[in-house]
Amino acid sequence: MDDVCEGKDFSFPEQELKILDLWSRTRAFETQLELTKHLPEYVFYDGPPFATGLPHYGHILAGTIKDIVTRYQSMTGHHVTRRFGWDCHGLPVEFEIDQKLGIRTRKEVIDMGIGKYNEECRGIVMRYVGEWERTVRRVGRWVDFENDYKTMDLGFMESVWWVFGQLYEKGLVYRGFKVMPYSTGLKTPMSNFEANMNYKDVDDPEVMVSFRIIDDPHNASFVAWTTTPWTLPSNLALCVKASLPYVKVRGKFSGATFVVAKARLSQLPVDKIKEGKTASGSVGDRAGSKSKSKGSSGREAKNPVEDDSYEELEEVFGSSLVGKKYEPLFEYFIEEFKDIAFRVVADDYVTDDSGTGIVHCAPAFGEDDYRVCLANEIIEKGPGLIVAVDDDGCFIEKITDFKGQYIKDANEAIIKEVQKKGRLVKRGSIRHSYPFCWRSEKPLIYRAVPSWFVAVEQIKDQLVENNQKTYWVPDFVKEKRFHNWLENARDWVISRSRFWGTPLPIWMSEDGEELVVMDSIRKLEELSGEKVTDLHRHMIDHITIPSARGPEFGVLRRVDDVFDCWFESGSMPYAYIHYPFENTELFERNFPGHFVAEGIDQTRGWFYTLMVLSTALFGKPAFRNLICNGLVLAGDGKKMSKKLRNYPPPSEVIDAYGADPLRLYLINSPIVRAENLRFKKEGVYNVVRDVFLPWYNAYRFLVQNVRRLEIECSESFVPTNQSILEMSSNVLDQWINSATESLVHFVRQEMDAYRLYTVVPYLLKYLDNLTNIYVRFNRKRLKGRTGNDDCKTALSTLYNVLMTSCEVMAPFTPFFTEVLYQNLRKLYDGAEESIHHCRFPQGGGKIGERIEQSVSRMMKVIDLARNIRERHNKPLKTPLRRMVVVHPDVDFLDDITGILGEYVREELNIRSIDSCNDPLKFASLRAEPVFSALGKRLGKSMQVVTKEVRAMSLEAILAFENDGEVTIAAHCLKQGDIKIIRDFKCPDDLAGKEIDAEGDGDVLVVLDLQPDESLFEAGIAREIVNRIQKLRKKAGLEPADVVEVYIKPLDDAPSSLQRVLDSQEHYIRDAIGSPLLPFDLLPSEAAVFAEETHSISDLSFTITLSRTSLVFDFKSLLKLYGGNNEHAHCLEVYLLSRDYYNLRAEFQAAQGKIKVDCIENVPSVEVVKGQHVFLTVGDHLLSKQAD
Repeated sequence: MDDVCEGKDFSFPEQELKILDLWSRTRAFETQLELTKHLPEYVFYDGPPFATGLPHYGHILAGTIKDIVTRYQSMTGHHVTRRFGWDCHGLPVEFEIDQKLGIRTRKEVIDMGIGKYNEECRGIVMRYVGEWERTVRRVGRWVDFENDYKTMDLGFMESVWWVFGQLYEKGLVYRGFKVMPYSTGLKTPMSNFEANMNYKDVDDPEVMVSFRIIDDPHNASFVAWTTTPWTLPSNLALCVKASLPYVKVRGKFSGATFVVAKARLSQLPVDKIKEGKTASGSVGDRAGSKSKSKGSSGREAKNPVEDDSYEELEEVFGSSLVGKKYEPLFEYFIEEFKDIAFRVVADDYVTDDSGTGIVHCAPAFGEDDYRVCLANEIIEKGPGLIVAVDDDGCFIEKITDFKGQYIKDANEAIIKEVQKKGRLVKRGSIRHSYPFCWRSEKPLIYRAVPSWFVAVEQIKDQLVENNQKTYWVPDFVKEKRFHNWLENARDWVISRSRFWGTPLPIWMSEDGEELVVMDSIRKLEELSGEKVTDLHRHMIDHITIPSARGPEFGVLRRVDDVFDCWFESGSMPYAYIHYPFENTELFERNFPGHFVAEGIDQTRGWFYTLMVLSTALFGKPAFRNLICNGLVLAGDGKKMSKKLRNYPPPSEVIDAYGADPLRLYLINSPIVRAENLRFKKEGVYNVVRDVFLPWYNAYRFLVQNVRRLEIECSESFVPTNQSILEMSSNVLDQWINSATESLVHFVRQEMDAYRLYTVVPYLLKYLDNLTNIYVRFNRKRLKGRTGNDDCKTALSTLYNVLMTSCEVMAPFTPFFTEVLYQNLRKLYDGAEESIHHCRFPQGGGKIGERIEQSVSRMMKVIDLARNIRERHNKPLKTPLRRMVVVHPDVDFLDDITGILGEYVREELNIRSIDSCNDPLKFASLRAEPVFSALGKRLGKSMQVVTKEVRAMSLEAILAFENDGEVTIAAHCLKQGDIKIIRDFKCPDDLAGKEIDAEGDGDVLVVLDLQPDESLFEAGIAREIVNRIQKLRKKAGLEPADVVEVYIKPLDDAPSSLQRVLDSQEHYIRDAIGSPLLPFDLLPSEAAVFAEETHSISDLSFTITLSRTSLVFDFKSLLKLYGGNNEHAHCLEVYLLSRDYYNLRAEFQAAQGKIKVDCIENVPSVEVVKGQHVFLTVGDHLLSKQAD
């Protein structure tokens, strides 16, 4: 393996760029597709974004989710085609062209030519494709851009026609009306997006109008309020709220009797009759006054009842008013609607916080008006609705009194006519925010627009049923948000009066009696006799079809509308593979698709249209599995805004930290549970610091020590086979192998269930355990201090778990795992070229639940003991005599004092560990209810249960621990419902001694804190080792670098330091890997490269690091040459000239003996290490001590 740099010098972004280059050179993605082409297909539907805007964090998040799932599926034995898609049609494109060309009216487009306009649209559709491709590739997503699909492609559009044709054949298409924002200036409906673009504060008239109730004993009238008097000629109903109280009141002076909501009575004008006026439905002269006021009729006013203006005749609920008939205000629609309209209906959209609590309904000019009148069978679906206003916003011929007048200009005339009829109760003006057309600057109106519908309500039950066949993460979005949306689904308007889109394939005769739907290009060509190469409007609008009724009926022409772009994206599962014209077997074998993923906003968008069309076409859902993510917000909780610059650009974050940390930050957040995320750049940095750097350091530690072992053993390192490693007697080897198997099992289980949010925390915990337990506690073995064989076992174990964890993490962090894999794979012949070509680990190895639990508890013990130390200001460098671990599990106690004891003692610097399985010796027990488990289940009983649980006796608690359940207040409580807490209780025989304890409810740790002089020297030794290790690091040494360490006492009485060095010699030598040498042994020619002076507990000394020095036994050398002094000196010079590491390797390869026959004029001799030459001063010292 190649050497690796320190973590602080490792640039994640730079390494990712190298991996991108590697993937490109080796065509890694294409190779993966080729390697898996024989495997079962896994169908993933990629929702198409608009390429007219740049990608943002929302796109990166969704793309990351898609990439993780599809990479995982590829590694688990599937062929996953991943074609990127583009949404090319619709408003965003037209909007940009209108701005570019200064187009403000629909007529300007017609005059310009639809063909020229559409080609302008086509020209900008793919403007940002390059930026999209760079960003998507940079974040590590593997997706096919070369074979992408576009909604403007001929094949895609033809499949959309086929989808529509199938719906038409099934009777699910009809022509009707949709009330939409409408621009009279442009003569076109607007989207809600456009309608919200240009609000202005304006003054509009507000009027209260009376509608005389038929056959009312008091000759009363309903009073309705409106700010659009121009809609009054189209009134067909009045709407109340069934649950609201309404009152009938009579004016004491005028005699006028009105019905209004009780809470709105104060809005009636004060009843004062003036000279010359008579009682009627109008309240005297006040009705004709033009009093100006700000606000609406929702403002405070003097109560006319309190003023004695009116007397209350009766009070009823709105439900009692339903069905009552009233006299129409105008007579334009009496003939068509006299038997079904002009009556009171009820709906919950009516409120009593404005107006009169009675709403006048003109179904052609209000969404709720239309809905309510349709629900009450006043109007019907279909093309029969009479719209009293034409495309220019003027009244049609039928409205005889105001025909040809622009609606806003007609307001005053309508008010006067209402007053003339004696129906004007009150008038004024209101200042409010009102939408204007962003292009023509004329006020928008709501107007019923002829539209084509999919009859969704006919298949509503099937939609709800099919939703239950799908699997969502998180499930509450499916069960609540999406389910509720489906239950209240309305017929879907799929037509738009626009230009750049897939044209509706409907050819209709001029009289509307003949209609033909094209479901293929072939059908259009056959019926028209023309060749078709493009389905956009300007390429087919001229095509006509002869009438089947004969030449005298003329020809059929295509209707003007195009499809709503949501219809196109909902058709994506069929259209992106040009089904049914191609890929029939591929589609039918794999439908419904296996997986989709988008944001929560798509529950009413793409997810919905996918479900509607698949249900209508095939009676099935379009997908089987779905991940729904939340929204990425700025750090302040607001929507990300380029204008406000309240978020860092994605490129800035990736360039600073890399794509993998960004991916992991997004995935390991509430956003994958459909909650929102406040994006913070420092959160990505924290992932680098807490996850990637420790992971990298574990990998670097492996590489360094493999290289060290290769140098020492003079042979290449070949990892031991995993099946042999599983037989290791080392407890931490057993533990990490088991933990790795558990990791594989868990990730497979959770990824198969699409629960990414559970996988990442588990992965992060595993990496934390790998670095902070296995590597940390095994440093001696990994550094070779316990022998080369044991070292190879430990390094092989670390190698295998790193390789396995990389394979498991590959879908999540594709770059970093590839970096590690490319180096790790050099130890194996025949390894796959990329980690993403590897199979996902199969699992099936041995899982040791006991050892995993014991190590987990061991870490709890260590944490608890550290807490006690900190509480008493006892740092880890201070040795302690004894620790007692209290727990009822005898197996765990055997482990903590036996196979795990060495690690605990070393980590905590404790001499001995005792165990106690009698919890009552050191602790008192008490019980606490687990509110998170019981709260919802017990409800009101929670208070009683809490009281009784807390009052449980010792005997009851012990019985509960033994039985695993207890009945309290008629509720059966089990282990997860009650937590047993062990509070420390000092035993009588230890009273007065310095001891303390801490527990976590499971295990209790007791520490003996009494000072012990015999432990002093061990503490000093530990500090000396710490100073040496820090000096090595400061000097930039690698673990494989061999140096000599010298110590020089600086005190007047050096015997104190020497006593420590003598008593702790084995510990120090074991810790630093070589003897700690007296300074007076430092050779004069030694190369010193680091030196520091320290003082510990009044002991001062200097530590010196030097390069290794050869030490010769000159007498032995003389013997080699029969006493020839010159030859012996030549041998010395030769050996000193050799590279130290090569010389050491040569001795190791030859079992400590080398032949030297290359010195000119000097006889050949055999040199023995440890007899003629010593490779270090330390070796020479140990040899002398042994003698």
